[in-house]
Amino acid sequence: MATQVVMPKLSPTMEEGQVARWLKKEGDKVSMGEPLAEIDTDKATMEMQALSAGVLRKVLIHEGESAPLGQPIAIIGEPDEDISELLKTATAAAPAKEAVATPAKPPESDKAPAIEKPTAEPAPTSKPEPSTDGRRPAGGRMLVSPIAARMAAEAGVDLNSVQGSGPAGRIIKRDVEEAMKAPKPAGTGAKLRPLAMPRAQPGAVYGPSAYRDEPMSEMRRTIARRLVTSLGPIPHFFLTTEIEMDRAADMRQQINTLYPDAKVSINDVIIKVAAVALIQHPQVNASFQDKTVRYYEHADIGVAVATENGLITPVIRAADVKSLIDIASEVRELASRARERKLKPEEYMGATFSISNLGMFGIDEFTAVINPPEAAILAIGAMVEKPVARNGEIEIHKTMRVTMSCDHRVVDGAVGAQFLQTFKQILENPLYLFLGS
Repeated sequence: MATQVVMPKLSPTMEEGQVARWLKKEGDKVSMGEPLAEIDTDKATMEMQALSAGVLRKVLIHEGESAPLGQPIAIIGEPDEDISELLKTATAAAPAKEAVATPAKPPESDKAPAIEKPTAEPAPTSKPEPSTDGRRPAGGRMLVSPIAARMAAEAGVDLNSVQGSGPAGRIIKRDVEEAMKAPKPAGTGAKLRPLAMPRAQPGAVYGPSAYRDEPMSEMRRTIARRLVTSLGPIPHFFLTTEIEMDRAADMRQQINTLYPDAKVSINDVIIKVAAVALIQHPQVNASFQDKTVRYYEHADIGVAVATENGLITPVIRAADVKSLIDIASEVRELASRARERKLKPEEYMGATFSISNLGMFGIDEFTAVINPPEAAILAIGAMVEKPVARNGEIEIHKTMRVTMSCDHRVVDGAVGAQFLQTFKQILENPLYLFLGS
């Protein structure tokens, strides 16, 4: 009996999913429990398993397209089974798409909307002749599906060198995959090429710029929604201090000399120090719960990791009781899987405090937006050598500026300042970490 495959709820905060990749194609046999597709949720890419057996008869939501929870995205049935009624039901269940006014372009029949490469020439108003040999259609327009464009950008593939095999010569996912497999000519990528600066043609008249629209990933949509619910409703205030990092840097170097496999970073030291300071100041290790304030027994530290789709914060659980070496190992492992979008929901949700470090990008100081329902987040700047006045003399020291964003509903100014004092004291004298409370 034919059944509909619906968009499943793969994470607690998921409202809709985006099909990243179908693991089966139409006509393939499917077994119950077998991975059927990869779904981009708000934070991770997760496998969706088939809940029935048969043949994948129809794909309703294609790669790069999104659907809300519960919407049919495919149909599984027997090879010769009539699925017309299920197709009608699925069509009726799909939400109507809003009409958007766009510049005139020819109709296209590929599975995902095309992306038009901006050019100085006006887009043709008639449909180009379809290509039967994989070459670009007449008129010079480049048709690229969104997922192919994203893959090409990530892999550094020049789309001008790719021949499309889709309808009307469109470049689709498999074309980019083939281009990625092709060997590169010797010397490519080793030299910087001169910038191709565009020049205006004499007497040319230019209209509004051409453009392309790419669908947002589920992670980017969630970031947008959460930021709206953070900076506006949460009364932020900010506290900044400067910390001398000579001793912390020396301690880190000595640990890595004694334990070469540890690979402890300054950020790992910061995580451990923040966790210890949070236990000493439980008012900061808390969250606003409408009618109550929730205080946590351990410091679960969210560590912001930059991915191609935005920031995600893997959580180091009970960092207050873990060693620096354990924290370093856990951060590396979680960050690696975060960039591959393979984290489980429990690995990136439920932090009690977060740290965002942009020092490795040369940022001296910045403010971070609180991740609700947490009460604070620490923004870490670059560690730099600078002249410092001490006892009437100028000395060179490693310093670092940190800014804490606080939720004023939970953390008062004095409480935040006291936390930063403790944080600074331990970082400037890291032996405190080994002396107990």
